Parts: sequence; structure tokens; C-alpha cells
Amino acid sequence: IGMHGNPVANKLLCEADVVLAIGTRFSDRATGTLDTFCSSAKIIHADIDAAEIGKNIEIDIPIVADAKKTLRELNNRILKQVKNREETPWKIRVKETKQQLNQPPNKNDKSLNPKSLLYKLRSILPKDTIVTTEVGQNQMWSALYFNALKPRTFISSGGLGTMGFGFPAAIGAKVACPNKPVVDIAGDGSFRMTEQELATSVTEDIPVIVIVLNNSVLGMVAQWQRLFFKKRYSAIKLGNSPDFVKLAEAYGAQGQRAESLKEVSEAVKKALKSDVTTVIDIPISSEEDVAPMVPPGCGINAQVGKY
Repeated sequence: IGMHGNPVANKLLCEADVVLAIGTRFSDRATGTLDTFCSSAKIIHADIDAAEIGKNIEIDIPIVADAKKTLRELNNRILKQVKNREETPWKIRVKETKQQLNQPPNKNDKSLNPKSLLYKLRSILPKDTIVTTEVGQNQMWSALYFNALKPRTFISSGGLGTMGFGFPAAIGAKVACPNKPVVDIAGDGSFRMTEQELATSVTEDIPVIVIVLNNSVLGMVAQWQRLFFKKRYSAIKLGNSPDFVKLAEAYGAQGQRAESLKEVSEAVKKALKSDVTTVIDIPISSEEDVAPMVPPGCGINAQVGKY
């Protein structure tokens, strides 16, 4: 949910009668303006830290407890007290909203854009693949369009905004789970910050895959300047240096460039069989925006953009 949240989640949250929040901070990036956030809903907030409850929004029912124990107990009580019904007005509403707002890419559109690329990536990678992300547009696109199929297989720094996080996190995940494929979905801006760890991955024999969504700009900052500052771009253009294929090869890793969905598919399949780290450079448009987006000063019911 929130500023770049799933459009279905944002819309339905605003229509809910009851909201059960587990371990969330209700930060401004998640809530938007507070006066429009779940204004008609009863809010139940469970957190092990009492200081978090009621800190940012008013809570109707506070629960200070461990999240796992809370969910287990709630589940047991609900199973005893609530009858499961196949169709309810709310289930129908959720289904309709998903059909309206969570549309897959057009099968006839062969263009290389983030949504189609991430859907393609999901179709290729094994279900137990661990995916990490950098920070910025790549992170938001991954959260919106890459479907994690198993627990603990999607690792991101979330609201901490830690540029450069994804590649070292991927290396760590591969050390912990050497038999699982590990993929870092990166932007060119974030990857530049920790690309030197290619030396670590090659020297220590820790093969991972890095997908670089290369738009030659600091994409999220560029998007804000484009949408809210009349394209007065400042300090966001990164240019075409370095060449990520040659950079990978200089470290002893494998470098590839993919400029179509077919080439992406071929490159990823090759990388999955590689014994060394592979960097796949995928040029995309610098004008691509993350959508939906909640403009600053608005509620999550005011999301904009083509999605």
C-alpha cells in the first residue's frame, strides 16, 4: 500500500470496514494524508512495541504482542467463530477490483518495458528463486509486478531507501542458500554504488545474477522532477558509462546485454546455468514512470498514473 502501492490494495483499503495491521508503523509513505486514511474503518493494530501503537494514527483496538502468536491466536478464534462462505459481497468486490486494476501485460505488446520484463522474469525463474532489489524505480516495479511465490524469497530494504543494498544482499542470500538461484533486480544508479562487490562474488565463488534496468538516470528522482517540477532536471543524468557488460568481464564475471524480451529470456536462462556471477544490462527508456503514484499531500485514494 501507499505512495507506490498496488492499486488494488490502495483502493480496497479505503473501502474496508476493518483493518488488521500487524507490525506496521503507519508511516506517511504508507498512509498518505491521515484525514483520508481508512476514515470509516475500525483499526486493529498489533505490535510487540507499545510505542508504535497510536504513534501516527488513532487505533480502535491495540494489541501489544508478538506478531506470530497474535496471528495464530486470531486464526484459531476466527476458524471457530466465523463460517467460511464461498461468495460474499466483499469477496466479489475484491475479485472485480483485481480484474480491473491488476491487468497483465498485453500479450501482443513485445516492447521492453518494466512490467512486461518482470512478468517475463517471473515466468523463467524457478519458484524458489530468491530475489533482492536495489532502491528506486527498480524496487517499486519489482514490488508491483514480480510475484513472490514462496516465503522469504523477496528481499528489499523497504522504506529505508538503501541504494546499493540489493547486490550485497544477493551475495549474502546465496551464501545462506547456495542451492537456490539468487537474482538482484537493480537500477544502474544503485548498482554503481556497490558494483565493486563483483570482486567478492568472483573471488569467493558466490555466483548470483544481476538484472540492471538501465535507464541512464536516477529514475525515481527524475520521475519526481518530471511530474512535479516541469521537467527541470537536476543531478539525475548518469550517461552511458560504465559499460556494464565490460565492467562485469573486467572482474571475471559474465556480462550480457538484452534489448528485447526474447534476448532477456535467453540471457537469464544462460545465467542460471553459469558458474560465475552474471550481469545482464537491459536498456530501458529514461521516461518510464512507476505507477500508480500518490502525489505528495494527497491520500492513497488519489493515486494517479497509467497502470
